[in-house]
Amino acid sequence: MYIMNKTKLSVLAAIVALISVFSNEVNAQEKPVTWGIKAGTNLSTFGGDMKHTKSVLRYQVGITADVALTNNLFLLTGLDLQTKGAKCSPKSASDIKYNPMYLQLPVHIGYKFDVASHTRLVVHAGPYLAYGIGGKARSEGNKQSVFGNNQLKRVDYGLMGGAGIEIGNIAIHAGYEFGLANISNAKGTKIRNRNPYFTVGYKF
Repeated sequence: MYIMNKTKLSVLAAIVALISVFSNEVNAQEKPVTWGIKAGTNLSTFGGDMKHTKSVLRYQVGITADVALTNNLFLLTGLDLQTKGAKCSPKSASDIKYNPMYLQLPVHIGYKFDVASHTRLVVHAGPYLAYGIGGKARSEGNKQSVFGNNQLKRVDYGLMGGAGIEIGNIAIHAGYEFGLANISNAKGTKIRNRNPYFTVGYKF
């Protein structure tokens, strides 16, 4: 019984110590969660089996959340509205422009390096999950929904990585999204999103 009580006290002491360390880390942050907004451009295209594709200029806007884990380590997330796609120019057919629109959730681990007063360099990487909410496929004046039979699947996921700089409340980032999901509904065809991006944001 004495040994059991001693073990319980040791476990309780360890839990209290961990809570104390975590509390100290959180209290060290001026803002445990920092919200922001961002907007930017995508230079999107398709990878996979679709040939004769070209990059297209698209856009993104979003809400950001930086969750402080330590003074320099952060969980970077938020919710983005993104347009992606590609221009397909087959030799024996008309051009087709794909313009899918997604709601996208990134979940990244980021590290912020203090380089000067109110200035930080940021590196980050992690997965993303996206769901298609609209968009068209256009060819010779004809258009139809970009999602559906023989078009694109709505669910996309992949990996992202990037770097940037934060100067005061201004955040400038560039990065790359590497889609892992096959978003093609056509049997025997694989299409994956590829998306370099650039954004400017404001942290509140």
